[in-house]
Amino acid sequence: MFKHFFKKKTEVREVEEQQAPVVEPVAEELPSQFAEEHIEETLSAQEAEPETEAAEPVEEQETAVEEMVPQAEEKGFFGRLKEGLDKTRSAIFGKIDAVLTSLSKVDDDLYEELEEALIMSDIGAETSAYIIETLKAKAREKGIKESLELKDLLREIIADILSAQDAELHLEAKPAVIMVIGVNGVGKTTSIGKLAHYFKNQGKKVILAAGDTFRAAAIDQLEIWGERAGVDVVKHQEGSDPSAVVFDSIQAAKARNADVVICDTAGRLHNKKHLMEELKKTARVIERETGSAAGETLLVLDASTGQNALNQAREFAQAAGITGVILTKLDGTAKGGVILALSREQGIGVKFIGVGEQIDDLRPFEPERFAEALFPSEN
Repeated sequence: MFKHFFKKKTEVREVEEQQAPVVEPVAEELPSQFAEEHIEETLSAQEAEPETEAAEPVEEQETAVEEMVPQAEEKGFFGRLKEGLDKTRSAIFGKIDAVLTSLSKVDDDLYEELEEALIMSDIGAETSAYIIETLKAKAREKGIKESLELKDLLREIIADILSAQDAELHLEAKPAVIMVIGVNGVGKTTSIGKLAHYFKNQGKKVILAAGDTFRAAAIDQLEIWGERAGVDVVKHQEGSDPSAVVFDSIQAAKARNADVVICDTAGRLHNKKHLMEELKKTARVIERETGSAAGETLLVLDASTGQNALNQAREFAQAAGITGVILTKLDGTAKGGVILALSREQGIGVKFIGVGEQIDDLRPFEPERFAEALFPSEN
């Protein structure tokens, strides 16, 4: 995968050298490819507008376009979300539909079949049992006798589970510091690059701290994402003290009046004691230099690993003060049901979800919209 990024970086530099004699380091504005995409989306949105009998004033037209583009982008992302959750939706509710269709009577046999379907969909035994017990109580309360009437109740229960945890970011300090942790291979560094793009689009000045000094490839990869997002990257040589990188990044943020510092960290497992101690040391440096703990400590988890992601969350929670989860690779997996177990069993709020490879395919988690995309209503 790293060869792909190195090749991409080389190609971008060759094109830039041909187009301009001087290339400034890490521009503050987005690369041209993203500007072109934004223009294409704007033009597409304009073409989609119905023609009116009388032309509107120029100022009003411009305002309408500005309001319409974000709405079109959000609608497009919701469409990608539904598409990305297709396999998970089929895995969970395909089984549920089969049970509700084959067993019309609401009784213990039906509930047992439903619970088994949920467990087999990577929701986990504990969360599945909770869903079924809650479903029984709601069904009795409403006097439901037909199995198909349980669909709406299931949708409500799932939405309630997902909404129970805090999905909001808390970045009140300036500079606000985000520590990103997780094992190698879950998409940690890629998620940091996408986070930088997200905050940059909000008008915030972002600095990335290349704190994974154990692998030169991780530093190079973060640099590539910094270039793509148009943000500065603070780095040291391979093998340097990660805490020193974070210290320099915070000082740079103060000097440059940056809003957000996002810190990469070495991929680690809970049983790597020296790495976990290094993480604690980095946390102490952040608190000393900013006067408070990191605004967010986000654990990156790969949705395609199913229950293994739940196990990682459990172990990391014992060693670090996790404030939320970035759940990646939801597209293309049938194991996205683990998000319910994360919320119900671990009490960890999902803050961001990834449903694609594009730089804007990492978005804030919205429980209600996710529930609708996972289990859409018939209307």
